[in-house]
Amino acid sequence: MSKKLPVTSEDDAGLPVDVEEAVERYSRAAERGDAAAQARLGEMYEHGVGLCQDYGEALGWYRRAAEQGDATGQALLGSMYARGLGVSVDYQEAGKWSRLAAAQGNAKAQYNLAVIYSEGCGVTRDNQEAIKWFRLAAEQDWPGALYALGYIYSWGSGIPRDKEEAVKWFRRAAEQGDVDGMNALGNRYFDGTGVPQDKEEAVKWFRRAAEQGDVDGLNA
Repeated sequence: MSKKLPVTSEDDAGLPVDVEEAVERYSRAAERGDAAAQARLGEMYEHGVGLCQDYGEALGWYRRAAEQGDATGQALLGSMYARGLGVSVDYQEAGKWSRLAAAQGNAKAQYNLAVIYSEGCGVTRDNQEAIKWFRLAAEQDWPGALYALGYIYSWGSGIPRDKEEAVKWFRRAAEQGDVDGMNALGNRYFDGTGVPQDKEEAVKWFRRAAEQGDVDGLNA
């Protein structure tokens, strides 16, 4: 899920509607029990789009969607528990809902579940399980998962160290707009690690990171 929702949405015919209309439409559908609308309304409450930001309301709508088996609602509910938004941090609940959504192929949940196993949050730390879920999320081009695989191959965390493979994943992350991936790729070109040294290419990626306001990129 992107950090910011668009200020416009689209109706069923693909026509743009304004935020107020979107809130009204999602609210009506959510009250009727539409799980996708419940998850979407929860996002609007979480991010304060068209509504006053309210984590409690967001949590409630995510839960209603999740309990209907909606993967997006499950993923977002798990994320709220992991971050302690609208509820106390509870990694057991975070893992439970993330696992349900991940099993349905939700990339956000697959990534979050990988982090849970990687960090040992509420579960026994398990690098192999983490790698499994990072890979599944990466197959859907989830930027954080792409970067994570690059990091894992770079340091040999649970798998043999492979500098060239690390570069491959950092590049894919960078091409998806991930700032950490851009900086990691820039560093590899700067040092000649896993790729021929190319300082011009390094600067290119540092600058791209800087364009997104990244401090490391600005210092390049």
